[in-house]
Amino acid sequence: MKTQLIRGIFLKVVYPLLLIWGGLFKAKKENLLRFLINVNNSLIRRSVKISAKKMLLLLPHCIQRSECNIKITHNVYNCEGCGKCEVKDFTQLAKDIGLNLFVATGGTLARRIVIDIKPEAIVAVACERDLSSGIVDTYPIPILGIVNERPFGPCFNTRVDIDKVKDALNFFAGSKK
Repeated sequence: MKTQLIRGIFLKVVYPLLLIWGGLFKAKKENLLRFLINVNNSLIRRSVKISAKKMLLLLPHCIQRSECNIKITHNVYNCEGCGKCEVKDFTQLAKDIGLNLFVATGGTLARRIVIDIKPEAIVAVACERDLSSGIVDTYPIPILGIVNERPFGPCFNTRVDIDKVKDALNFFAGSKK
């Protein structure tokens, strides 16, 4: 509980002040957002264990290849498993451990999914902006955030290291610290 209080103070008080400070001193916003995500993840890893059935894995729509004709935003299990992106791996992972898996097109849809699913813990993959706002907006739900890789720029054919996602899921499931 003490860690949750510290996390709450950091997210609701320190973080906004940090953004103001960053704006005054022209700090790169992406670095400040990444800092928030890293501090949040560190605080979460000090405190929580959750059953896998009460977890949510939330992915950004941009993880799907842009040339794919099958859209997965309404149902990620529409993926045909061609292997050109990681979606196939995530759907199999979710099936294997009985995990709630959703793909969101942005922060508004992600928040709606969280309200509908009511998870006890979330592993979320997104850019710094979407992750940081999601972490703040859904407090006190514990979220481990994983920043996606953007080799082609933002919101286009992004990637994520599935081992980082598995590590976060294992943490919440109590398998690994």
